[in-house]
Order: sequence, then C-alpha cells, then structure tokens
Amino acid sequence: MQDINPYLVLNGNGHEAVESYKHALGAEVVSVSNFGDMPEPEDPAHRVPEDAKGRLLHAHLRVGNSDLMLSDNFPGMPYQLGSQVTIVISVSDAQTAREVFGRLQEGGQVEMPLQETFWSPLYGMVTDKFGVLWQVSTNPTGQS
Repeated sequence: MQDINPYLVLNGNGHEAVESYKHALGAEVVSVSNFGDMPEPEDPAHRVPEDAKGRLLHAHLRVGNSDLMLSDNFPGMPYQLGSQVTIVISVSDAQTAREVFGRLQEGGQVEMPLQETFWSPLYGMVTDKFGVLWQVSTNPTGQS
C-alpha cells in the first residue's frame, strides 16, 4: 500500500504551526518530536547545535481521514519560500521504495540517497524532473 501526504517545512516556527493547525483545522496531534530527540551522531560535525534542539523534527497531525506532517528546516540549512511543501510517499516494503525512488529520480536529482534511518528501514529524498521534492519512506509498521 502507498499513501501520499503533504509535508510542510517551516523555518523555526514549527511548534507554533502545529498549535495553529490543531486549532484551525480541528487536527488531532498524533506525534511530535524535536531535533534534540534524535540519537547523537558519532561525528561531532553532524551534531545538532544546542540552540536548535528545541526545533520541530517531525509532527504528525490527523485532519479527518488525512495526515499532515510538519517539521522545521534542519539547522543551518537554507530556507526558501516556495520550497516549504514536500510530498511524502509511504510504502510498506523496501522493494517498492526502491522502485518508486528510482522512477522519481529519472531526470531529477537525489537529495538524500535511500538509506536506513532511526525512523525508517529505508528512507530517501529526491527532487523529480518537475522540481517537486519527494520523501520516500518505508513504513512496514503503518506508523507515521
């Protein structure tokens, strides 16, 4: 099974957006995590700065039968209006993730190769040939 969800990327005001959408859309907040909740990487150059640990890493809101996901941009990464909406496609197995990712990268650009993360057995980001940023996530447990 494949699900497609909008993913909003904000510039440091992600927690405010969660509360705003909760109120405005009557959304149920399913989960919220911060950059400080991530496991510390071994390489000190890849650690999250102290002042960014309270930024929103991921929030999952349910609006009726739909899911809305949000995060703040990664600390130190540029933020540009117009690129704040990405699309997440969640698939149930690694083979489907590889196939979808491969088709989306045709004529596009890989932003993050498919790889294991602490939240997904296989996850990657690719900008397709139309300039749309996709997050491909293997989600065998049905969790978001």
